[in-house]
Amino acid sequence: MKRFLLLITLCAATYAATAMPNPKSVLPALIPYPQKVEITGPYKMPLLNVKVRIDTTLDLPAEGYLLETYRKGVRITAKDERGAVWARQTLHQLTDDKGLVPSVKITDWPAFSWRGFMHDTGRNFISGENLKQPLALLSQYKINLFHWHLTDHPAWRIESRAFPQLNDPIYQRPGRDQGKFYTYGEIRDVIAYARKKGILVIPEIDMPGHSTYFNTTFGFGMSDPRGMKVLETALNEFFAEIPVSEAPYIHIGSDEVHIPNPKEFMHWADSLVVSNDRIPMVWDPGLPAAAEHTVRQIWSEAPGYVTRNKAAGQFVDSYMGYLNNYDPISFVQRMFLHNPCDQAQGDSLALGGILCLWNDTKAPSQEGIIRNSSAWSGLLPFAERFWRGGLTPEGANQNPNLYPDPESPAGRALAEFEGRMLEHKNGQLKEEPFCWWPNASLEWRVSEPAQFGADTAGLKWHTLYGGSIDVDALLSSLDLPKPDSGEVWAETVITVPRDTTILAQVGFEAPSRSNRLSPGIGRQGEWETGGEVRVNGVRVDPPVWKEPGAYAFHFNTWARPEEELPYTPEQLFWTREPSKIHLKAGENRIVLRARKVFPGQRWIFAFIPR
Repeated sequence: MKRFLLLITLCAATYAATAMPNPKSVLPALIPYPQKVEITGPYKMPLLNVKVRIDTTLDLPAEGYLLETYRKGVRITAKDERGAVWARQTLHQLTDDKGLVPSVKITDWPAFSWRGFMHDTGRNFISGENLKQPLALLSQYKINLFHWHLTDHPAWRIESRAFPQLNDPIYQRPGRDQGKFYTYGEIRDVIAYARKKGILVIPEIDMPGHSTYFNTTFGFGMSDPRGMKVLETALNEFFAEIPVSEAPYIHIGSDEVHIPNPKEFMHWADSLVVSNDRIPMVWDPGLPAAAEHTVRQIWSEAPGYVTRNKAAGQFVDSYMGYLNNYDPISFVQRMFLHNPCDQAQGDSLALGGILCLWNDTKAPSQEGIIRNSSAWSGLLPFAERFWRGGLTPEGANQNPNLYPDPESPAGRALAEFEGRMLEHKNGQLKEEPFCWWPNASLEWRVSEPAQFGADTAGLKWHTLYGGSIDVDALLSSLDLPKPDSGEVWAETVITVPRDTTILAQVGFEAPSRSNRLSPGIGRQGEWETGGEVRVNGVRVDPPVWKEPGAYAFHFNTWARPEEELPYTPEQLFWTREPSKIHLKAGENRIVLRARKVFPGQRWIFAFIPR
């Protein structure tokens, strides 16, 4: 069994050499890493003069650019305006705290033309002004689309002059930012700000589902003929206020709903969008798209779904997973080792991807939404994969929720990327809620499931890697049944040069931030699910819980009162206060017991030295 070496400097791990050129003495940790980098000298120079030129004949794909530093400044030649924005963002990352840039020549372009981020402000409202900071940060990582989910069950967040009752708080979900919406001026302002940052806004008006507020307001649904007349008036008002140049795509939703007239409704909705010179988008799976020109946003994670449906037309990859549905520790490797659109680069059908952040539960705050799903630990690997493209390195697990062997090409690439992520966490994202720590090289010996309290002597053991271990994924990879309850044991060894105390994030479940299916906070004196942690045979005490035993929901909480309870920091292992782990000089044996206590629980355990 490999040993996990924890340096006295408390670095999370030591990293293997990377095949990707990133000479640390010359280049900083760029994300996404450029397609071609040439080090032209050993010197760093002051950033005195930046010359930017647009050359549409440049022999690069759209958004491509050339960037060259020299003694008198920086030359940027971009294919288009967006390329110039991305070149400046690369230059921003190249520039150190002293205003110096390395001697370098960069040739860069995106492998996929769509690199988007979706945020749901229909459920939890965020003001237009407060959206600008995250948009600026998205631009730093060459995200070029903002999918703005403007309506959902709680409310219609768009000004409506024809139907002011759509903005009336009495028809909206109590306690969910009642009465808050975006004026057309605010929508135009956000779109204009995003454009300056190289970002196209795609508004989503979700219909005919996700529309409880609509039924409450009018007494009939969107797919009712009367509802379609209301929508037609409201949408035409929106189109008149938001020119096609500002929003050439309109997302019309269509998912998670059953109506008696799906083909009629979708044909009508599609025709309305097209007649206003826009391109429609829909969710897939969802109601059947009306035409091949409709862009499908695929969210099904079923194996082979894209291959079976590729001939249907253009599509966007959102099936890599939702930020709110996985713990942000394991999501990094899941995203980093994902094959975008199941191919190496985009084409006329495979446009790219949109990473989604849903927040069905009531949010504690805007910062809380980002913190609870640690959005940046998903966005950085997403930005890397969809900009650079290429197929997943050899050694990635078939199950995307299991980490690769650190000594495989996939493992080495992941470790190298973790190093760059850490620099961004501690650098330009240091003010952001970023609940993630490098962990890919941690090795575990994990048992197969047993009944509670059973003798472990006869159990089979398997080697797994990473700070967050998905037991369900292990069982799927072994083709073993998933019991309704039981426990597994896990062991690792941490070696330190002298006696020390470290901090570690420890936990035994990772509830979705949409469906609060969860065993809840542990009872006082116990870890959640009754899990156990021992270091050299000594029990590690859990936190002193502020709400012991709370938030145990063994059922789906959608549209129930429990959905209105915001997540608090101690409910999620990555947001709670870390545990103090006392280590002795030399080898230290860490033993965990992870329990499943009810069907439907996401069975994981996490131990992440900080």
